[in-house]
Amino acid sequence: MTGRHRLRAPARGIAVTVLAMLLGAAAAGAQGRLVVYGLRMDPSGQDAREFSRASWGGGINAVLPAPVLGNLFAASVGIDGAVMLSEKTVFQDAVTGFRVEQQTHQDYARFYVGPEFGPHGHGLLAPHAGVDLAVILYGIGTDVVVPDDFNRENEIRQNLRDENRVSMGYDANLGLALNIMDKVAVDGGVRFLKSFNVPQQLGAGSVTIQPGYFMYYLGVGVSFEVFKQRP
Repeated sequence: MTGRHRLRAPARGIAVTVLAMLLGAAAAGAQGRLVVYGLRMDPSGQDAREFSRASWGGGINAVLPAPVLGNLFAASVGIDGAVMLSEKTVFQDAVTGFRVEQQTHQDYARFYVGPEFGPHGHGLLAPHAGVDLAVILYGIGTDVVVPDDFNRENEIRQNLRDENRVSMGYDANLGLALNIMDKVAVDGGVRFLKSFNVPQQLGAGSVTIQPGYFMYYLGVGVSFEVFKQRP
């Protein structure tokens, strides 16, 4: 199988499970908000830049405050993902000039949970910060290509693999929510994402990388109180 790799059953299973959890929290009348957001991921550091480019995606997140702690602490749980644009790494012999390219395609999804700190009560401005642990699912496709500079159709391409890999990671985040009448919020911010033990392969050997990304997100949230209102 060659070409773009797509996330299959594991990613869909995670998405369905998390969505059920979030809707269940809303139905139970939990305080807090449910946020749907769009995101942009920029690779940070050599490990990420060699195998991916800036990409776009989206996610869904639930914030569940703890009133007993003065609404300054909340649990955050969610899922997000991005389709990463193809990136290539070039290997060229210094003597002959013979060139080989490794082309990597990735789909990225993660389930994350962690604490969020900041005011979660009434008020227009609600700055927040937090850290999350994450289970990350990479859909990785790797091709090795001997290019033809005169006719692309004559290039030699070999697909090394197309598979899903699970790894662990974390994020640290800062954001600001604008509460509108305590019912709707515009939420935006930045996260630094880190992943561990992600395999990348060229030929018969493989290397392990620890990629990092900056994620910029902007979304719209709805208070769980809206779900409890009845006509």
